[in-house]
Amino acid sequence: IRSEIGFQRKLWNPCGIQSLKKKKNSHSTDFEVHRNWLAITHNLPVSQWYYEATSEWTLDYPPFFAWLEYALSHVAKYFDQEMLVIQNLNYSSQATVFFQRLSVIFTDILFVYAAHECCKYVNGKRPGKELLEKPMFVLAVLLLWNFGLLIVDHIHFQYNGFLFGLMLLSVARLFQKRHLEGALLFAVLLHFKHIYIYVAPAYCVYLLRSYCFTANRADGSLKWSSFSFLRITLLGLIVCLVSALSLGPFAVLGQLPQVISRLFPFKRGLCHAYWAPNFWALYNAVDKTLAVVGIKYKFLDPEKISKASMTGGLVQEFQHTVLPSVTPLATLICTFISILPSVFCLWFKPQGPRGFLQCLILCALSSFMFGWHVHEKAILLAILPLSLLAVESPKRAGIYLILTTTGHFSLFPLLFTPPEITTKILLMLLFTVYSFSSLRALFRREGPLLNWLETIYLIALVPLEIFCEIVFPLTPWNLKFPFIPLLLTSVYCALGITYAWLKLYVSVLTE
Repeated sequence: IRSEIGFQRKLWNPCGIQSLKKKKNSHSTDFEVHRNWLAITHNLPVSQWYYEATSEWTLDYPPFFAWLEYALSHVAKYFDQEMLVIQNLNYSSQATVFFQRLSVIFTDILFVYAAHECCKYVNGKRPGKELLEKPMFVLAVLLLWNFGLLIVDHIHFQYNGFLFGLMLLSVARLFQKRHLEGALLFAVLLHFKHIYIYVAPAYCVYLLRSYCFTANRADGSLKWSSFSFLRITLLGLIVCLVSALSLGPFAVLGQLPQVISRLFPFKRGLCHAYWAPNFWALYNAVDKTLAVVGIKYKFLDPEKISKASMTGGLVQEFQHTVLPSVTPLATLICTFISILPSVFCLWFKPQGPRGFLQCLILCALSSFMFGWHVHEKAILLAILPLSLLAVESPKRAGIYLILTTTGHFSLFPLLFTPPEITTKILLMLLFTVYSFSSLRALFRREGPLLNWLETIYLIALVPLEIFCEIVFPLTPWNLKFPFIPLLLTSVYCALGITYAWLKLYVSVLTE
């Protein structure tokens, strides 16, 4: 029989941090993920792409991204052929590293162009005479110098810049009233990375309300007789053609169920190994606290508690200990309910493209708050589009500062090696100082952007980081409870992100 202390240590360990601390190579798992996908798409026929499982990092992105990897692989072979060997797991020669980093920089060209297009439609108040105080310039820096995107893509390693470029370009086209182009870009985006389905309700409602219906009554209500069958047919054709181009080959091969099972792996569990700072992080923390207290005071029998309750940081199905366990259906219902007010507002109180952008951000945040197996990086799906509103309104600017500072801080665990600690702190400090100073300069006549309580909350991130990175490793607790820094980071950031989500929701519904 395990001791009570030993069981509590196992019960509390949600993050698998010990395995992370033992990891000696300087590359993230995502680096190996994309190297493996290069090898799969380069060597195997399409019929085997979504079945190959030599590596644990199997292909689990939609077909368009697989084709992107296929195209990149034909350039990669000129750098190092060995990176394209499927059996070369964790291969990372200098040529491989150079090529993969270069490929991210190259694909970021789309993000730069999309940011340029979005900056054209900024309606900032009282633009300053100096370049540094112009809303367009501030927005450009907030997008192109975004700390989260920088570390996730260029240090941790992913292609989010390219994907966010597609999304922002789609948003820009809707601002330009080029609705079909915006719809086409978003449909293509969904078949590059399906996480963007989080914001699909905003696109569907906006295009139906503002494009398929061509007129309103004098009081602003919808004129039902203005519905255009031609326009909805065109939108339907775009969706069907893009889907056929992406999924058609796999439908012909009879492999759609296999593709879907790879894209939506519900057996991975409610939370990622490091809890994303959302509602479920708070829920899990409460469950763990109740379990430890219950065992300590003999309210719970350790032998009767499920041993699979997130004990080892494994990404799999589990049962909560005290609180009711959460199923994929429950998270879907919670997400659906949480986005309903925003889409209703978009339908009944249309405010043009900016109303659509507010709904998109709320859909992204609501899905982040209640989704199944949410990654911490998904917070960028709300942060980047919120940048467009932050330079137009002091109220939105305040929410942006809370969400961005907290969301970016929550990404710190992605970079955990000693050389990366200084880098991430300095980069975030530079971006945060610029964000606060530039937005304060834009709205200097509007008063403080944050109240005293919000300011104290953000300042407290500093001692939290000092404790997690410097103090805690020197304490005896580091050996007994190595997961504590991740737990504190996740839960504390969850409070700030939840607050920003609620504040934005109240602002949108009451204005």
